[in-house]
Amino acid sequence: MNAPSPKLIDRSASIFVAGHRGLVGSALVRRLQSEGWSQVLVAGREELDLRDQAAVNAWFRAKQPQYVILAAGTVGGILANSTRPAEFLYDNLMIHATVVESARETQVEKLLYLGSSCIYPRLAKQPITEDELLTGPLEPTNEAYAIAKIAGIKMCDAYRAQYGCNFISAMPTNLYGINDNFDPESSHVLPAMIQRFHQAKLTGAESVAIWGSGTPLREFLHVDDLAAACMFLLDHFNDPGPINVGAGKEISIGDLAQVIGQIVYPEAHIVFDSSKPDGTPRKLLDSGRLDALGWHASIPLHQGIEDTYSWYLEQLA
Repeated sequence: MNAPSPKLIDRSASIFVAGHRGLVGSALVRRLQSEGWSQVLVAGREELDLRDQAAVNAWFRAKQPQYVILAAGTVGGILANSTRPAEFLYDNLMIHATVVESARETQVEKLLYLGSSCIYPRLAKQPITEDELLTGPLEPTNEAYAIAKIAGIKMCDAYRAQYGCNFISAMPTNLYGINDNFDPESSHVLPAMIQRFHQAKLTGAESVAIWGSGTPLREFLHVDDLAAACMFLLDHFNDPGPINVGAGKEISIGDLAQVIGQIVYPEAHIVFDSSKPDGTPRKLLDSGRLDALGWHASIPLHQGIEDTYSWYLEQLA
């Protein structure tokens, strides 16, 4: 693996953030602006359908981005993944394919593709190293999404091998933070819990139901930490294959519910609905390769949840 280079990317270069309105994309835009990038390019869905190769080709030719961060995609929690698998597979396969191909055609200097920790086998060795990829069956509840994400990684590596493109891929752990999705039908576990406890607070409910047994272990990374890691990787990482981006700490779903409950609505009694699926029993990334390069997460989970809940309340107001 390459050692960090002292030379940083010129912040006057143009950089395209695909998916700028999402949880990750919006954090990337904030980070790029705070670091002084003067040409941050974005395109909303009403302007550009990232599933349309001809449209994406035309956009890239017109805008000529020098760098690309591919954070766009159709995402959701267990319910959304298990009820809309065709949509998750089609949308994400197409988005990855069009952006990577257009980046090659217009000779983008570097592309960073963002995957997901769900690419790893359901029963991968823990903590999960990058070489666990494709060593076993995937978690059934998000298999379609995971397959699309794996295709994106392999596409970046294939374009490196065939065309010499400097396309890299990073695999973040479970993310949360400002601009998260709090919709009860499609959100991930942490924002779903915040929303559920808040609704219970509004109605004065005595208890809050949490899906599953509460025993699965998860790792959570604040999205602003991920954005900082992305900038670090753009400057310092040029190797093939995925690199893990995690916080290095895990918490049970039950303990997470306790933390969120204490922040949002301490009066509520927590009830676990064991008739609902747990998902993967444990998922902790081994971020040793990134640690060795010199980057580490900095936002503690409790502080991150408090900040996220404050933002959620502002949006409701």
